[in-house]
Amino acid sequence: MSDIDRFWTAPIAERAAAFAALREREPVPFFPEPEQSYFPRGAGFWALTRLDDLAEASRNAAIFTSGRGATNIPDMPPEFLEFYGSMINMDDPRHARLRRIVSRGFTPKRLALLTEEVERTARTIVDDVIDAGECDAVRSISARLPLKIVCDMMGVPESQYEFVLDRSNIILGAADPEYVPGTDNIVMALLQAGNELAELMRDLGRHRVDNPTDDVTSALVNAEIDGERLTPDELASFFILLVVAGNETTRNAISWGLHLLTEYPEQRAAWLADLDAVTPTAVEEIVRWASPVIFMRRTLATDAVLGGQQMREGDKVALFYWAANRDPAHFRDPDVFDVRRSPNPHVGFGGAGPHFCLGAHLARREMSVMFRELLTRVPDIHATAPPQRLKSMFINGIKHLPVAFTTPRSAGGAGINTGGAR
Repeated sequence: MSDIDRFWTAPIAERAAAFAALREREPVPFFPEPEQSYFPRGAGFWALTRLDDLAEASRNAAIFTSGRGATNIPDMPPEFLEFYGSMINMDDPRHARLRRIVSRGFTPKRLALLTEEVERTARTIVDDVIDAGECDAVRSISARLPLKIVCDMMGVPESQYEFVLDRSNIILGAADPEYVPGTDNIVMALLQAGNELAELMRDLGRHRVDNPTDDVTSALVNAEIDGERLTPDELASFFILLVVAGNETTRNAISWGLHLLTEYPEQRAAWLADLDAVTPTAVEEIVRWASPVIFMRRTLATDAVLGGQQMREGDKVALFYWAANRDPAHFRDPDVFDVRRSPNPHVGFGGAGPHFCLGAHLARREMSVMFRELLTRVPDIHATAPPQRLKSMFINGIKHLPVAFTTPRSAGGAGINTGGAR
């Protein structure tokens, strides 16, 4: 295992300590690119770990650009950038054009209509596991809610849910041998998974042109702004972004949240004591603590100074959201999980600027509803083993998390200890 692999699979406390040391360094540190076999290795990158530096880079998108790649430190072939990244690998004016069009599918009215479906889906998820008393929370709970909501939004039939989940796991977890065995297969696995998701959406888009419904795909293929529409390839690329990004934050935040409620039983008690008041701050704290997207990359369009460091045109910069969300200059006791933390200026959905997460509102709603359902019906749900973490520098993911809880049949018993070793 390489040093970089060891770092990203090390205990969370070790990662936090390493980033804490980086935040203290002046000026901004520079690192060589991680060595891997599937994309060319570049000169290196500046690592932004302080919230103020990251916020400045996020706001100044004309200087800290995304068009040369946002999700990988190494440069990817141009066809990969658009295929897998859609808007997140674009700069204005093209980014603004595409975001204006796809925003037609995410109007407040449309999102409001999703509320009932999110609640109904969360109830069904708990219905399906409640009598068993145990399950893999990732597979049976965390992944199911965002997967169904995203697929329903786009009009993808239920028969394709597992197909979409499997392909999105490959795209996000390509470096993890559970999803892609052998490093020689990574590029081919990415291409195949992306092509299959794209073809699914191209077929659906063609059908919706002549047979529109009330789903987002119909809205997007028929949306026209200033005489422009999405091309079939743009629709397919956006779908890949949506099913990957739309699943990832909610799935991993819910999974980390269940782990945290096990590790911090006093926080569970505080949340249960006032579910209505604490849920909004608890959801924000889970996103801050988990930081499901670890970093995004930017490339300098011109020379600039950031964090006291002179940077040059063409330099790469990594915005480590995970580290910025533990910056003691902005968060008191940043390594502590506090469901009532306020204020909480986290960047778990990206920094301010044009690339702030389009689905942040929906993700917050999904998490709020799912935790309310769980804490109301199985309040003692707790992890029975440590999380099996995704091998990734990009996603702070959990692949498996066994949980247990008191079933209705045994509710009169002694209950289950919800505490855990920290």
